[in-house]
Amino acid sequence: MSSSLRVGVAGAAGRVGRAICDGVEAADDLVLAGRADPALDTPLEAILGDCDVVVDFTRPDTALDNALTCVRAGVHVVIGTTGFDPAPLAEITPRPPGNAFLAPNFAIGAVLMMKFATEASRYMAGAEIVELHRDGKLDKPSGTAKRTAELMEGEVPIHSIRLPGLVAHQEVILGDVGQTLTIRHDSLDRTSFVPGVLLAVRRVADQGAPLVVGLERLLFPDA
Repeated sequence: MSSSLRVGVAGAAGRVGRAICDGVEAADDLVLAGRADPALDTPLEAILGDCDVVVDFTRPDTALDNALTCVRAGVHVVIGTTGFDPAPLAEITPRPPGNAFLAPNFAIGAVLMMKFATEASRYMAGAEIVELHRDGKLDKPSGTAKRTAELMEGEVPIHSIRLPGLVAHQEVILGDVGQTLTIRHDSLDRTSFVPGVLLAVRRVADQGAPLVVGLERLLFPDA
């Protein structure tokens, strides 16, 4: 009997969703159990019974309902969609058998950028964030930028740019007397998110809480 995790992808027809499906299929310990997307005429409910974990890269107006549907059905969910309040996932009582993991950014380099910026903000007088994404991104500012600002010391303004040709990019510019420090991360392709997503897929069942936010919680558990 196979011990492979059965993984479904909600938003499977999207650009990130397709990259996640390819990553799951290439992993020896995972099985792609279903693809849900309106473009495929396949609702989430149609694949839930075949999945141990669902990965959600959909829309801010559907992601919370998708996640609640998963955890109430006993299916863990890994969420890459931003622009919604995930708090209801931590407030369900009695606790459902499914866990939820959410990260504003699954690129490991982006998580390192946030960590370095958080540390630097302890020593520099001020900072601002410039985040740049594709013109179709629905939330502004991005979840990554908001998370970075939350982790840093002091008030950190955010400037958002939406243009064709971009994927996901962020600069944190810190300043002090006579000097500046710029920390930048660029996702040049959506495959940059795949290793972080698969890490969360493998860990979500054992995270010990109904809702965990931030890939740094997996990369730096003792921080």
